Amino acid sequence: MASAPLIAAIDQGTTGTTVLFLDSGEIVVGRGYKEIPQSYPAPGLVEHDPQAIWDSVLAAWGQASAMVGADHQVAAIGITNQRETVVLWDRATGKPVSPALVWQDRRTSAACEKLRQDGQEAKLQEITGLLVDPYFSATKLAWLLQSDPYILMRAERGELAFGTIDSFLVWRLSGGRTHITDASNAARTQLFDIRSGVWSEELCALFGIPKALLPTVTPCTGNLALTHGVPGIADGIVITGMAGDQQAALFGQGCVTAGDAKCTFGTGSFLLMNIGSSPVASRNRLLTTVAWTANGTTQYALEGGAFVCGALVQWLRDGLGIIERTADIEALAASVPDSGGVTIVPAFTGLGAPHWQPDARGLITGLTRGTGKGHIARAALEAMAFQNVDIVRAMEADAGQSINVLRVDGGATANNLLMQIQADAMGTPLERPSLIETTALGAARLASVGAGLRHWPGLPEGGISARFSRFEPHTTEFKRKEAYDRWKNAVKRATSV
Repeated sequence: MASAPLIAAIDQGTTGTTVLFLDSGEIVVGRGYKEIPQSYPAPGLVEHDPQAIWDSVLAAWGQASAMVGADHQVAAIGITNQRETVVLWDRATGKPVSPALVWQDRRTSAACEKLRQDGQEAKLQEITGLLVDPYFSATKLAWLLQSDPYILMRAERGELAFGTIDSFLVWRLSGGRTHITDASNAARTQLFDIRSGVWSEELCALFGIPKALLPTVTPCTGNLALTHGVPGIADGIVITGMAGDQQAALFGQGCVTAGDAKCTFGTGSFLLMNIGSSPVASRNRLLTTVAWTANGTTQYALEGGAFVCGALVQWLRDGLGIIERTADIEALAASVPDSGGVTIVPAFTGLGAPHWQPDARGLITGLTRGTGKGHIARAALEAMAFQNVDIVRAMEADAGQSINVLRVDGGATANNLLMQIQADAMGTPLERPSLIETTALGAARLASVGAGLRHWPGLPEGGISARFSRFEPHTTEFKRKEAYDRWKNAVKRATSV
């Protein structure tokens, strides 16, 4: 007798791909993970091999599938992905024509500065909700087209396809039959009008992007595509949910009401606040973005992101060698009572919200002869937390309300010391769900809604959503302010380099 159908969630992230199989109670019954190689051809350049990304999806799917056995059935697939990363491929063969330019890539800093000097930022923010920064897809795609006349010619003839990672995966999963993106990912390209919900003719002209390259924009839920011809994946499985990783995490955390907020701790850290059905222009250099479009409605979010979060711990491991494993950071940081006055500003690829300083450079201040590895480790955790405080303060000012509880997720939230440092730095309680892979959970929930298996908005009262750990702030207001002032002074130095 075959087991009950499962929901599959594909979470294609910056450092690897996770596939979860979940049952009807949102219990993970199958899990797979495959890391993907990172490429840094020169300072500020970050690339991925699109074929390696696809191979990681197949490998992770195979691992998850093996856990649940041969008789399992997948009712629907949800996809979530690293956003803004640009892939350009041949429509006839499906093969990439260049490396994927990752969201962290800064090669278009000069082009962004020219846009600002030309007075284009206000228009771009009005149409897309985004500020001018190399982070977003449009300048990356323009760079690819302008760097090779042959690629541009083929793009204009309609021979090539552009997409963020979701588009590329759906193309491959459907055997090249479907070229789509969802509204939440389209909103991150800086080519999409977030109010009208269509590609902007004006912005395509501004960036020199042929519309023949662009995918069709769909809602985040519904019968979006069917699998076809993929080794190890049955034909005819319907893809019913899609969203960018941060929007999926917002949904996975159940932040479906205006004022709800979450922070995902991943390679970077990303804070989103649901602001309801009307986009609000930020006055504090945050982003306004589509949270999701489903059942004929669109909800929006305010967003701020720090480019380096978990990547800072990776640097301590791989660059400095002061820890052997990422998990070692907690014990090392806990070996000292504080950072000993050491402050790290991890501006490895500039600073994101609310600073938006692409030319900022990382620094470590406050070193003394008594500084040890523990102080540096603790300063790294503090840096991760203080970046988020900068964003929260700007978000509260834009929204005109305080965040009373911040829901957190992502791999780094397993670090209890980091969670306590974050609560102390903000002066706000944190809630960490029992399943911290809420990005994948959000994709699965969207897929369940799209398949008609869950009623909108998909916020269960019990079960997995009701189980969480809570971290209350313990430090004094004086110590909180003292530490935050030290952080702000270090940021000023980093941005004046």
